[in-house]
Amino acid sequence: MKKLLLLLLLFTFSKISYSQDYKPLLDNYNEWQLTLCFEDDCSTDYYYTNGDTIVDGMNYKILDNYHFISRGFLLRENVDQKKVYLKAILPNGISDYLLYDFSIVVGDSIDIKNPITPFPEDAGYYKVDSIIPRPLVDGNNYDHFYLSPTISNTISKNNAIWVEGVGSLSIITAPGGDPDINGVGRVACMFKNGMSFFSDLEITDECEPFFILDTPSFNYEKLNIKAITTQRSNVYKIINIESFTKIELYDLKGVNLDSFKNNNENSINLNLAHYQSGIYLLIFKSNNNRSQVLKIIIE
Repeated sequence: MKKLLLLLLLFTFSKISYSQDYKPLLDNYNEWQLTLCFEDDCSTDYYYTNGDTIVDGMNYKILDNYHFISRGFLLRENVDQKKVYLKAILPNGISDYLLYDFSIVVGDSIDIKNPITPFPEDAGYYKVDSIIPRPLVDGNNYDHFYLSPTISNTISKNNAIWVEGVGSLSIITAPGGDPDINGVGRVACMFKNGMSFFSDLEITDECEPFFILDTPSFNYEKLNIKAITTQRSNVYKIINIESFTKIELYDLKGVNLDSFKNNNENSINLNLAHYQSGIYLLIFKSNNNRSQVLKIIIE
């Protein structure tokens, strides 16, 4: 009887010890690669943590690239509580959000915020349907959280997925985002300190870091067409497009909003100030049926 009790105590203690083993989301350097497909064309957006800062005595990682280029998006993690916070420093003020709480268990509910994303900012309450340990690149198991809107949630309709150490499989600032490559996008790869940590081989054949560790810089061979705009002007200078003769503008629902012609020019200016804020797609087409997709954000 004593041996049985001892075994039960050891088993219980081992379970508690395992449950307390938490993989932090934020390392010294983090890079996410978000893949989006539209019809038969796919593109990948890249964002990463670039530097540290202290605000109100607390340490933050600075998000950069993609639509975080203002460097006003700061991430902070409380490892003991398994919580990740966002501080958004915007022209209209400073806002603080709880993005993730990895201490939640099956059956718990959480009030989700999706700041500065195409999803509703106040996404309403989600419940945890299941938490399943699954192996990532290093062969170790990490908790995958599967969430869905509660019955009383009249705002959001899509499910969400979090991965321990990665965050949302949608945009990092969208814990209630729909991880769909045919929608806003889905995380294909994630790197910690330059090493591959997460990869979705259904989306990509291989994962390679896009930025050089500690000194992030664009690989201009991969970024061919580029959109340049001054802050909040929404007038875009599109460059490196001499081989494309037609540019079409779509919203994320697939609606064709506008079409522009290009007469073998290397660049063209597009005034998109009359469109509502959000994410849009520019589809570039050539006479030989070659096409390319570029995602832009209208503020």
